[in-house]
Amino acid sequence: MNVVHLVRHGQVHNPEGILYGRLPGYGLSDLGQQMAQRLGEYFADAPLVHLVSSPLQRAQETMAPIAAGHPELTVTLDERVIEAANIFEGSSFGRYNQRLLRPSSLWRLRNPLRPSWGEPYQQILARMRTALADAATHAVDGEALIVSHELPIWMARSWAEGWPLVHDPRKRQARLASVTTFTFDGTELVGVRYAEPAGDLVPPKKRRFRPGA
Repeated sequence: MNVVHLVRHGQVHNPEGILYGRLPGYGLSDLGQQMAQRLGEYFADAPLVHLVSSPLQRAQETMAPIAAGHPELTVTLDERVIEAANIFEGSSFGRYNQRLLRPSSLWRLRNPLRPSWGEPYQQILARMRTALADAATHAVDGEALIVSHELPIWMARSWAEGWPLVHDPRKRQARLASVTTFTFDGTELVGVRYAEPAGDLVPPKKRRFRPGA
């Protein structure tokens, strides 16, 4: 069996409430650093043999405590597991999502099946599947771990569970610092597990709809 863990990064320092997407300069908050440390503890005794991270700062900072517990391993940066592209990147929607009520925004929201506001779901899934498959080939004598982002992880989980890719972003099960584990028998996916090692650190929050968030 080949095991690949998909880990979501910890909480980001974002006091302005920006949809930061792929923008540079968004690292972990103090709480996010605590989440990363919890992940380091969670994987301290895991038989990890391959480490991969999204190139974005928040993902690399989340990976740091995990990699520190396995100093013999080198972290590979992989663009395939990066955050989804989004045309609202850099926007702040405010408390009542007034940004979404503008005519230009409504046009960009015209097709949630693709979605029209960003990278197509099928495209995200395709790159995540190839990244998972590559990681699985490295997990012959141990386990592989990838630090990625909420939507790419949810696309992979939806594929694995046979769920539609079109979904309500508020209903994703991919909380901060969560771990979604894929088990392969050769090239065949045979199991998916979900865990929240830092679940007690994630602040309760009623999520508003933000496209791609």
